Amino acid sequence: MASGCAERGGCPSDFVAVSIAVICFFVLLSRSVLPCLIHKAPRTNSSSFWIPVIQVVSSFNLLFSIVMSVNLLQFKSNRWRQYCYLWAVWVEGPLGFGLLMSCRITQAFQLYFVFVKKRLPPVKSYIFLPLVLLPWIFGATIIHVRKPLSPECHMGLQWTFPVAGLHGLYVLALIAFTRAVRHVEFRFDELRDLWKGILVSGASIVIWVTAFVLNEIVTTVSWLQVASRFVLLVTGGVLVVVFFSISSNQPLLSQISLKKREHFEFQRMGLALGIPDSGLLFRKEEFRPVDPNEPLDKLLLNKRFRHSLMEFADSCYAGETLHFYEEVYEHGKIPEGDCIRRIYMARHIMEKFIVAGAEMEVNVSHKTRQEILTTQDLTHPDLFKNALNEVMQLIKMNLVRDYWSSIFFIKFKEDEGCDEAMHKEGWSFSSPRMSSVQGSDDPFCQEHMSKSSTSRCSSPGP
Repeated sequence: MASGCAERGGCPSDFVAVSIAVICFFVLLSRSVLPCLIHKAPRTNSSSFWIPVIQVVSSFNLLFSIVMSVNLLQFKSNRWRQYCYLWAVWVEGPLGFGLLMSCRITQAFQLYFVFVKKRLPPVKSYIFLPLVLLPWIFGATIIHVRKPLSPECHMGLQWTFPVAGLHGLYVLALIAFTRAVRHVEFRFDELRDLWKGILVSGASIVIWVTAFVLNEIVTTVSWLQVASRFVLLVTGGVLVVVFFSISSNQPLLSQISLKKREHFEFQRMGLALGIPDSGLLFRKEEFRPVDPNEPLDKLLLNKRFRHSLMEFADSCYAGETLHFYEEVYEHGKIPEGDCIRRIYMARHIMEKFIVAGAEMEVNVSHKTRQEILTTQDLTHPDLFKNALNEVMQLIKMNLVRDYWSSIFFIKFKEDEGCDEAMHKEGWSFSSPRMSSVQGSDDPFCQEHMSKSSTSRCSSPGP
């Protein structure tokens, strides 16, 4: 029988393993939380937010349960052993590894239906995830009823391999979903993350089974006890860090790099998907005067007017309608044959504007909302047609009427007058001619000054 710290815990290697596990967990927290805090990413109420959160919680449960079940910290009181089935069975199983794998299987399930079936999953995530977790709950219940654990929380050989088989069953399920989506040309590394999760979890199970068998069965060799529980915890720490991914749920956030402190490049899905002129407003855009008597749908084609109206709408806390129009307008730029990008954009619009409780939920009828959410084809060119018609009516009835008398329209007309003057005088918004000569010796200075004195608008030169 093992003796000393090998039996009671508290060996130097145990504290090293706990330190490594703590570091791994804080690395996991930094990867999941800091991108949202630094770049002020909006929080959603959908599965795109809650599944990564559940992954973090299950990772903590897994690491903490290993520490408690093998008594790495040498608790002087034996009361912790009274909760052996809580740590070693429930927290480490269904609430730890089982929940972690169930989250990844749920992500793969969503990717399969969205990109292969081209529709939203028929089962909500908050229903599908508990269903996937049922085998773990059933197995933990059997172990709890049969009570095969020793007073030291060790499990016999007849229970060790069935538990390892349950671990392997979830890896096989993840492999099955991953094979079904392997032909999809994902743009945010979703497939790479799935294969990485399979590789890491599969390797972890092999290492765990070996260490678990040594820790549970070979209880008479002290150094094997110490080494096996060290491997158990360190492997768990590596697993939770490498296994974590948010690309399947929040692809834009997955592109954030904490190593680069510059402003987040892909604030819009259109930019991330490479849609031409997505969200960009160039000063050299061809001058087109705006006539308030023109139809609204024609006016909104003018990017300068659209952005001015959007600023006004945002100031009135009603900007979701214009933002929805902008996103749907970008969605329409994607060729119908480009199914993958159309699905990405459609899914983004639905989660941002259509789903109940969304970040910028638009006011559309229940019928229209359900038509979009229950569509059988996410690539359909008229997917948002009815919703856009309803939103356009809201813009006409409310925003546009107030906009014509707002300071935003006055500023827009002033800028438009400047553009018109520059257009008539032949001014160009191309790169200005640079000169090393300054002051009165500059042959272009006098020309600039004369133009500035006759117009409220300044030259685009330096």
